[in-house]
Amino acid sequence: MNALYALAYIILAPLIGGLLVGMDRRITARMQGRVGPPLLQPFYDVLKLFEKEKVVVTRSQNFYILCYLVFMVFTGALFFAGGDILLVVFALTLAHIFLILGAYAANSPYSYIGAERELIQVMAFEPMIILTTVGLYMATKSFYVTDIAATATPLVAYLPGIFLGLAYVLTIKLRKSPFDLSTSHHAHQELVKGVTTEFSSSTLGRIEITHWYETVLLLGIIYLFVGSSSPAGIAIGIAAVLFIYLLEIFVDNNYPRVKWQMLMNTSWTIAVILGLLNLGALYYIAGVQ
Repeated sequence: MNALYALAYIILAPLIGGLLVGMDRRITARMQGRVGPPLLQPFYDVLKLFEKEKVVVTRSQNFYILCYLVFMVFTGALFFAGGDILLVVFALTLAHIFLILGAYAANSPYSYIGAERELIQVMAFEPMIILTTVGLYMATKSFYVTDIAATATPLVAYLPGIFLGLAYVLTIKLRKSPFDLSTSHHAHQELVKGVTTEFSSSTLGRIEITHWYETVLLLGIIYLFVGSSSPAGIAIGIAAVLFIYLLEIFVDNNYPRVKWQMLMNTSWTIAVILGLLNLGALYYIAGVQ
C-alpha cells in the first residue's frame, strides 16, 4: 500500500501542482482586476519550454537540475510512502542545494545573487523545519509518517505553535511575497529571475515541474497537522490544506517583498518563540502525565 502511495505521488503530484499554480494565477488575476490565464496555462507553458532549443551556459547546469528534480521526487515519494520524516527533511534540503549549485555554475552575476538569496532562504526556514520534525516525534513518539498520519486527533491540538511557525515559513518555501527573494513565482514581479535567470528551455521546464512536486509535498506536511485517521478527519484535513494555500495566495498579493535581514530575523524569531515554547510546553505536559 505504501508503494502505491509513492507511485501515486510520482504520477499525480505534477498534475495537482500544476492545477494549483493555475488556480493561483486565476485568483491573483481576479484580485488585480484582470481576467487571468486559463487554469491549464502552467501546463501549456511547460510544454512550450520543452519545445524550445536547448541553450546552456555550462553543461553542469543540466546535471544539477536533473539531481534537483530526482531528489525532490524521491523526497515526496518517501514522504507519501510513510517513511522517516527526518530523512524527508534532509533529502528536501539536499534537493535545494542542487538548485543552488546549478545557479552558481552559470557564472552570471544575476544567477549568483539569486543563488545567494536561495541559500539565505534555506537558512531561514531550516530551523522551523527541524523543530517541526522534533515536535511531530514528541507528539507521536515516532519519526515515521505512517504513524504520524494515523493519529486519531489532529496534531495541531498538541502543536499549535509549531503549526503556526510552519505556516509562516511555508511562504518562503512556496516562493511567495513577502519572501520571494531568490526568484519570483509570478513573471510580472521580476524582470530578472534570480536563481533561474540562466536556465531556459527544457531545463527551466524541469525546474517548474520540480516546484509542482514540492508544492504537493509541502501541503502534505501541512496535512499531518490538520488531518486525522477518520474519514471526517481526512475531509477536514484536505479542506484545511486548501484554506492554507488560499491564505498564502492572499498574503502573496497583499504584502510587498521584504529585505533578507527581515526574512532571517522574523523566521528565526518565530522558530524560537512559537517552536521552542510549544516544544517546552509539550515536554512539561508529558512529564506531568
